[in-house]
Amino acid sequence: MKRWLITVMTLLGFTGIVSAQELYVNTEPASNMPANSLGIRLTGKTMNMDYDGSTAVRLEPEVMWGINKKLMVHLAGYTSNMMQAGWKVEGGSIYAKYRFLSQDQQHAHFRMAAYVKGSLINNPFMPVMGDSHMSYVNADGDLDGNNSGVTGGIIATQLLHKLALSGTAGYSRYLNNTRDNLPPDFPRNAINYSFSAGYLVLPVKYKSYKQTNLNLYVEFLGKTNVADAEQARGSYLDIAPAVQLIFNSTTRLDFSYRTQLAGNMPRNMYNSCLIRLEHNIFNIIKKR
Repeated sequence: MKRWLITVMTLLGFTGIVSAQELYVNTEPASNMPANSLGIRLTGKTMNMDYDGSTAVRLEPEVMWGINKKLMVHLAGYTSNMMQAGWKVEGGSIYAKYRFLSQDQQHAHFRMAAYVKGSLINNPFMPVMGDSHMSYVNADGDLDGNNSGVTGGIIATQLLHKLALSGTAGYSRYLNNTRDNLPPDFPRNAINYSFSAGYLVLPVKYKSYKQTNLNLYVEFLGKTNVADAEQARGSYLDIAPAVQLIFNSTTRLDFSYRTQLAGNMPRNMYNSCLIRLEHNIFNIIKKR
């Protein structure tokens, strides 16, 4: 029985109790899903739109595949009422992450990974009439439903017993949407950065993989636009505290609230709420 339990813990790897505090809500860690595993998740976001005071909702169904211990892939879709009164399918994205460094110690490890993501989105750009010229209310490019484009970068994650720390640095290039071209003064490029911390609160003492986990997170999410047009420049830094429950080491439920701490970038929204349900299936492919 003891040997079987150790085997289960090893298979769970990133998605199980052993490193549950690395399951960040708003960012990805450098760790990967176990090899030959499949994950499905549904993310819901509510956003207060700054330009008219309305509340928009976006749903993001997603499939995740752990190809091997170093490589994993995500496929996501987007639908919302953000740009119009009714619901609309907005497009999709593909995300891949490759873990290239692993250093393991007892009750600790360090990981580094590279990631790339591409999005294809069918949404308009929303202009507003200024005093003397046409300007754009939003300079915050978003590959999760708003903008087509590509992004890539590096992730580093350190686990220290019950505390996990992670940092990300990346670069984004925004492209034309499927039916609408980028406005002349919309930023084409941006630098992204984040810092995340997660702490395993429960269980206090591990006895079984069926125990419910309670994790607390705080994440800092930032961006700096690289643009020629003055109205497209700017930076911001958001804070996103989160609470997470993990059941049977396979199913997780996330709650997060994100709001701006500082910044001078014109944006459609400055705060949002997130709820996510995810389930992971292990050993979907049997080796022959």
